[in-house]
Parts: sequence; C-alpha cells; structure tokens
Amino acid sequence: MLILQDITYTHPNKDVLFSHLNLSINRHDKIALIGNNGEGKSVLMKIMAGGLEPSAGTVQSDAAPYYVPQLFGQFNDLTVAQALKVDGKIEALQQILDGRVTEANMAILGDDWSIEERCSEALTHWGLGNLPLNTSMGTLSGGQKTKVCLAGIAIHQPALVLLDEPSNHLDTGSRELLYQLVQSNALTLVVVSHDRQLLNLLNNVYELSRGKITMYGGNYEFYAEQKEIESQALQHDVNSKEKALRKAKEVEREAAERKQKQDARGKKKQQKAGMPKVMMNLMKDKAEKSTSRLKGVHTDKIGTISTALTSLRKELPDRDTMKFGFDSSNLHKGKVLVEGEKINYGYGEKALWAHGIDFRINSGDRIAIKGLNGSGKTTLIKLILGDTKPQSGTIYRADNSAIYIDQDYSLIDNKLTVYEQAQLFNTSKPPLLEHEVKIRLARFLFSKEDWDKSCGVLSGGEKMRLMLCCLTISNQAPDIIVLDEPTNNLDIQNIEILTGAINEYEGTLLVVSHDSYFLEQVNVDREILLR
Repeated sequence: MLILQDITYTHPNKDVLFSHLNLSINRHDKIALIGNNGEGKSVLMKIMAGGLEPSAGTVQSDAAPYYVPQLFGQFNDLTVAQALKVDGKIEALQQILDGRVTEANMAILGDDWSIEERCSEALTHWGLGNLPLNTSMGTLSGGQKTKVCLAGIAIHQPALVLLDEPSNHLDTGSRELLYQLVQSNALTLVVVSHDRQLLNLLNNVYELSRGKITMYGGNYEFYAEQKEIESQALQHDVNSKEKALRKAKEVEREAAERKQKQDARGKKKQQKAGMPKVMMNLMKDKAEKSTSRLKGVHTDKIGTISTALTSLRKELPDRDTMKFGFDSSNLHKGKVLVEGEKINYGYGEKALWAHGIDFRINSGDRIAIKGLNGSGKTTLIKLILGDTKPQSGTIYRADNSAIYIDQDYSLIDNKLTVYEQAQLFNTSKPPLLEHEVKIRLARFLFSKEDWDKSCGVLSGGEKMRLMLCCLTISNQAPDIIVLDEPTNNLDIQNIEILTGAINEYEGTLLVVSHDSYFLEQVNVDREILLR
C-alpha cells in the first residue's frame, strides 16, 4: 500500500535528520511510529502524506493518505468545510439545489449527493452535531479542531490514515471514541503519539532513533518489555566493560612496577660488574624503549576499552539520572490541607457545577481532577490554590506551599538563561554554590553548552526537565504539586522522566490529565469528578 525506499531527509542547513530509511505499510496494518522529540517523526509523516519531498529515496503508494497533522493553528484561516476538503462539493450541491445545474457543478459533485448528511453524521459522532460547516476553524478549541479532522475519516473513507498526536487535545470521552475507531475499524493506520493507551491498540511499533528506524512486532507494552531487556543487556555490557577497564589499568600498573623493579636490579648488577659508562647508557636506552613499548601496548588496550565504554554509556537511558532528592521532612501525611463544602463559581449568572463541589485534600493524597472540557477543572485549581474565591460555599485552606506546573511550564521565564532560571530557585539557607547549581543542571541533562541558552528556545521536554531541576535546587518539597495536562507537549522519554521524578515526591499531588496510563503510573488513588 505504501513503500518508503531508501528515504533520506536533510534540513536546509545540511544537517541530516535521517538516512536510508525503508518502510513498508500493508493493508490493515496498524503501526505506531515512536521516538524522542527531534528524531523526525512528523517530518516522516509529511513525507508519507506527500506534503514534503525527501532529499533522496522514493515513496510509492496506491492510495491517497488521509493526514491529520499536529494542530498548531495551521487551519485557523479555513472554514470547517475547507479543513475537511468538502467545501467544493458542498458549494456545488447548494448551487445545483438552487437551480444552477452546470456541467462544472455536476463534475465537482459527482455522485456524492449525500455529502451534507455524511458530514453531519460524522460531526455528530464526535460531539459536534450543531457545528455549521461554514464555521471558522480559528474560533474552535484545540479539541474541537482535532475532532473536526477525525470526522473526516468517516466522510472520506480513506484506505490509509496518518495521525500525528491525535489525542493531544481530546478529553476522556473523545479519547474513548478515538480508541473505538482504532479497535473496531479495518483501517490502515500510522500513528505518532505519546498516548500509551492508544499505542497499545496498535499491532506494530516502529522506533525512529538516531536517524534509523527499527521495527518491534507487537504493541507498545511489548516494545517497552523489549527495550527493558535491551537496556538490561546494555547495562550488563557497561558493567563488563567497566570491570575490563579496571583490570586493564591494574595489569598496566603491575607490569610497570615489575619493569621498574627489573630495571633497578639490572642497573645494580651493571654497577657491581663495573660495566663501562657507554655500555650502561646503551642498556639504559634499550630499557627505556622497552618500557615505552610496554606502556604503549597497555595504553592502546585501555584506550580501546575506554572508547567502547563511552559509546555504551551514551546508549543508556537518561531517566534514571534525574531524581528530586529534596528534603521532605516537613510533609505530614494525613493533615487536612484544603477542604471545600458546596463551593461554586460562575461566569455571568450560570454556575459551573449544578450542586456545588464538596472535597477534602489531605497531605499525601494523589488526586486526579477529571471532567469534560469546559467543566471547570482550571477554575477548581485556582480555588484550591487560593488564586480565586468561591462565589458560594465555604473553603478552608491550611498554611501550605504549592507549585502549579501547567503544560506550557509558565514558571519558566523565557527571558532568562537556563542558569539564571536555576538561580531563581536557589533560595535555601545557605544557598547552593555556583558549581553545585551547575552539577544539578548537569544531572538533568543541561551541559555546559546549555547554561547560557535562553529558556525561550527550550522544547516542552527541556522546560519540564528544567522545572524539575529547579524544584531540586529549592530543596524543600512543596506541600502540593499541581500538574495541569503535564504530558501534552512531552514525548514518551520525557513522560517517563516526569513519572520517575513525581514518584519520588512524598507530598500531595493534584493532576489534571486525560492520560489514564500516566495517572496509573503516578499512583493516583482517587479522583474529583466535575459534572
């Protein structure tokens, strides 16, 4: 159905993104394309869709793919009909119904007399039944835009569907519709996603990494198991190489000591025997050359092992190096931090919640705040944090410290450098010294070359890592950490880094997320459901 042969893509600045990729997609394949941010997944999807020419190689397809890209506002100037690519048919149908039965209109419409009904049915399925086709996409939310694009699958019935991060802006109910689409439909699918529940519904995983593509048979869970086996084998190889390096250095030291003793004994014999000075100098020169050759042999061996060890260490996952490690001694489990009774908030005369909200948050709780888009999740967070007062009901708030981390990592000041941002959180008594701050940054994968980089150019994953690093620099754990859609802008590697760090935190966690897999991994134990 779709064959990529020897595909290479080179950026305009001549950097090679990937090279000599080969991939065959057969009818009814359901493929997950995964890889860290920056590896080129979206570029490869655009090449598959025919919207981008590869620098080398060929693309063969027997069907036009239906492509849903990541949404960054690129459809804002279009109507819903234009985004769905049905505007021509809709206009031709309307003109025919108005009596302008021209050859051009008939050619555009073809036999597709049910186009309006199909559009209405597809939009209704995705909860957009009252959405006129002439609505501007720019007026819709991110979730609505995604659902418009997904509705196009039912409208066009394509043989091949390419989805790039389709669940990013979807609420829980819409994600369930997406999962049903993947499970129950005989589509041929290629999906780029960090939604691991979605990835587990796909039967093949292709990993794009370091410019190459590798196939893993099975779903994401199978892939993760295989990667863990690879990681353990890699760690075993690292341990073996470290042992070999220690042994080689020990052998070098012992050989040098033996040679030194041997040369000393030889020199004493020469002196006792009254050997002429010229002869002694020749013997000394010969000994030095022998020592140099011996040292060279050992240096070469140690150098070879060291190079191999460095290469292996680069292959190890980064996630295990990043730990919170801050003082959590002031966190008292079970203490009531926030309690609300019949609280409500409204915009105009309309209250957000029909019967108000009752809740209690104790120290150490791990709570998911759930609800459809527009149900007031962000408003509830503001009430809990004290940024907003309820319009009705009562709320009790104990003295506590809280950190609110939204999906854009707004606590990061884009005008500062990475090092300056880290220093903002260096408030412990006494503060960390400069080299200690830089050690923390290095632990979170910010090397010397990154310290003077502007925070404004950091990716979502980099901002997340810097935010976590800043929390470790502040040392004292906050009583509450609030995560608002934390996985939306992260790849799987960075989600795993975030998960590992959060699981070290002993305080209270509030999470707004539609990612059920993430909620399970961070051990959420109850929920506040907004209706």
